[in-house]
Amino acid sequence: MATIIDTRTTRAMRHPEKQARPETPALRKPPWLRVRAPGSAGYNATLGIVKANGLTTVCQEAACPNIGECWSQSHATMMIMGEICTRACAFCNVATGLPQPLDPTEPERVARAVRQMGLKHVVITSVDRDDLDDGGAAHFADVVRAIRAETPSTTIEILTPDFMRKGDAADQVIDSRPDVFNHNLETVPRLYLSIRPGARYYHSLRLLDRVKARDPSMFTKSGLMVGLGEAREEVMQVMDDMRSAGVDFLTIGQYLQPTRRHAAVDRFVEPEEFAGYEAIARAKGFLMVSASPLTRSSHHAGEDFARLRTARNAQEAARAQGVGR
Repeated sequence: MATIIDTRTTRAMRHPEKQARPETPALRKPPWLRVRAPGSAGYNATLGIVKANGLTTVCQEAACPNIGECWSQSHATMMIMGEICTRACAFCNVATGLPQPLDPTEPERVARAVRQMGLKHVVITSVDRDDLDDGGAAHFADVVRAIRAETPSTTIEILTPDFMRKGDAADQVIDSRPDVFNHNLETVPRLYLSIRPGARYYHSLRLLDRVKARDPSMFTKSGLMVGLGEAREEVMQVMDDMRSAGVDFLTIGQYLQPTRRHAAVDRFVEPEEFAGYEAIARAKGFLMVSASPLTRSSHHAGEDFARLRTARNAQEAARAQGVGR
């Protein structure tokens, strides 16, 4: 059950629901997780476009470690439907509370920013909006259509909430025909109650399966964080569950604790272990896998989409040759 906190009385606190939690020890980051602070000319130009269009980005709200690299290349992941989420996931830095009403001008503003940045591939995500009858599905679809109208050649990747208890609302988003439909499972089923308490593992899995059932040609994508206390065997089981749902693209990255009142980092997974996960996932049949300590859902999304499309074309060509023999 989602807990909605009225931010009109708790505006000073970003995570009011976490204030009673004890602080956990902060582990020292290993060398492979240290990144350069942002501040390049390209970064500042992207920041200017974001501010000028009154946009929110998940890069800022989630304190993404890759913001300096991505923004220096004019890549920013737009976060729609406000900057306040109705969920209180233990891993997430996005503010929790009661959101403002949807802004009907947002689709146009997002589309304009995509054109101004010259994006060939854009990633759109959102907060959870349990307060809305459709979870914000119609608004999400409006954003996709606005981008299509403004920059028809831009490929669109969406990272959606789960639309839990919203009936068939997700169909509106699927029918807007983004190029990639991403919904992250985030962690293994055993850890959902402590890490993602407002969600349900099998509901999220069914959403990914629903996308493929409604539009088999649409690429689907999902991601996992590691370093939360999961076992290797549990990660491999999630891979199998994703493949059963037809997921094409898997991302795996290191969980980083936003504050000491968020879920603690159990351990820092070494790069060699990520390479092992990637090899296993490819063997299980994923078309595309990105697994590294700094992998995030939208990191290198444009380049990865090109590789994903190439992989599908090669797969289809191989199948056609097999039929012809």
